[in-house]
Amino acid sequence: MEIMLTRPRRVVIILSASLLIAAIAMAARFDAVDKYFDTSDGARLHYLEAGRGPAVVFVPGWTMPAEIWQPQIEYFAKRHRVIAFDPRGHGKSAVTREGYVIERRARDLAELIEQLNEPVVLVGWSLGVLESLAYVERGGERVRALVLVDNSIGEEPPPSFDPTFLTRLKQNRSATTERFVRNMYRTRQPDTYLRGIIESALRVPTDAAVALLSYPYPRERWKKIVYATDKPILYAVTARFNGQAQNLKKNHPKAQIEVFEQAGHALFVDESERFNRVVEQFIAQHTGANADEQNKNP
Repeated sequence: MEIMLTRPRRVVIILSASLLIAAIAMAARFDAVDKYFDTSDGARLHYLEAGRGPAVVFVPGWTMPAEIWQPQIEYFAKRHRVIAFDPRGHGKSAVTREGYVIERRARDLAELIEQLNEPVVLVGWSLGVLESLAYVERGGERVRALVLVDNSIGEEPPPSFDPTFLTRLKQNRSATTERFVRNMYRTRQPDTYLRGIIESALRVPTDAAVALLSYPYPRERWKKIVYATDKPILYAVTARFNGQAQNLKKNHPKAQIEVFEQAGHALFVDESERFNRVVEQFIAQHTGANADEQNKNP
């Protein structure tokens, strides 16, 4: 069932000078092209595309923009067709009045992949893990392999969480978002970069941001999908999910794990070189890409 936001809103988006400069700098570095498509319910959604070759689709986490995958776009565009998706309400995609539920977002992802018209390696981070799994549950015929980055997959043990987060988000959206973003990293990031990510996150309406974290499913749903799929899986996580990773490795014959003990939630930024190398090797192993090529382009 779709969740209708509590009140209609007219959104006016103002990009600060710092965010605009940061976005231009990012685009210049990885030479990505802005592209759009229209969903079956009329939403205009955005994605970045760069490079040529076998397709890799990157799905960001809760309230995060496509640009957060900058290190991966730069790296993988050398030998892949790279797609970094802005889910509805995120980044440059339309801020819609409804659709902020897993099912609709999984359908958005399915419609994006359908229009790409080729098999893809699907990389989902955080909330993007659940949306990617929901897409696979729908069929996911075009997925060649799955990379699931730093979220629970319903395995044991269950993760701890902050029970005050949603309350703080509703009471002080700006401060809570800033704290969340700054805590995603273990390595020092430029303040201009962080401000750009924070401002982009705040573009998502608060009621939509809350709805995205209020999915009414038991955690066992995600475990069932993971173990039902025959797609190769790479589970790349921080120490928080190490227990789940070890159980997945033990119980799933096609699962590979990689634990980033020293990284923050945005582990693909904190340890981008290691993350890129591990994902490239996983892709080569399971899709027939030339593994030697990645050694020529460290």
